[in-house]
Amino acid sequence: MIGELLPQTVVAVEAYGEEGADAPLYPEEAALVERAVLKRRREFTAVRCCARRAMSKLGVPPRPVLPGERGAPIWPEGLVGSMTHCAGYCAAALVRAGDLASIGIDAEVHGPLPEGVLSSVALPGEAARIGGLARELPAVHWDRLLFSAKEAVYKAWFPLTGKWLDFLEADIELFADEPDDAGVSGGGFRAALLVPGPWVGGRRVNHFTGRWTAAGGFVATAVVVPHT
Repeated sequence: MIGELLPQTVVAVEAYGEEGADAPLYPEEAALVERAVLKRRREFTAVRCCARRAMSKLGVPPRPVLPGERGAPIWPEGLVGSMTHCAGYCAAALVRAGDLASIGIDAEVHGPLPEGVLSSVALPGEAARIGGLARELPAVHWDRLLFSAKEAVYKAWFPLTGKWLDFLEADIELFADEPDDAGVSGGGFRAALLVPGPWVGGRRVNHFTGRWTAAGGFVATAVVVPHT
C-alpha cells in the first residue's frame, strides 16, 4: 500500500495484523518499552521489524532504530526514512540520502475522526474543500485523510528543520483520481507551508507534494522531498 505511493528508489516494507510483533529487539530498544503496555510494545516491535527488512533490502546491516528528538527515528548514516503504525498495520520506508532529501509516511484506520478533532487540525479553507470532496466521493473519510496527510508532511518536515510544525501551519489541498476497477480510491495532495520552509540544496522549499490511497480499511499518505 505505502510502496505504491513512493518512487522506485524508496524501499517500503509493510506488515498487517500481528506480523513482526514477536520479532527480537536490540537491548537498547527493549529498554525503551519494557514498561509500556503490551499493545505499544508490539507496535514498536513490528514497525522496527519492517525497518530492518528495509535496511536489508538496501544492503545496510540491520541495527537498532532509536527515537531522537521529538521521537523522530534515528537512521543509519546515508539513509533517510519514515515509519508509521496504526491498529492492524505498520510500515517503514527508507531511501539513500543521495536520492531524496526527506520522506514522510503515515497510515490510519479508515474511519471518521473523533468529534471535535477536525476543528483543531484543519484550516477553514481545508475544511471547506474536504466538505466538497465528501459530496463527490463519500466513500472516503476525508477528515481522516487530511489528518494523515498532515502527519506525513510533519514527518518529512522535521528531519530537514529540527522544528515543530503545527497542524495549522500547512495548508493541504487534496486531489482525487478516478477509483480503479477494484474500487480503490487514491490521488495526490499539495501542502503549502505557512511558515518559512526548509532549505534544500541551497533553495527554500515552500511546499511539499504527496500521494494518498484508501484501501483495505486503511488510508495511507506519503510525502517525498526531492533534492532541488
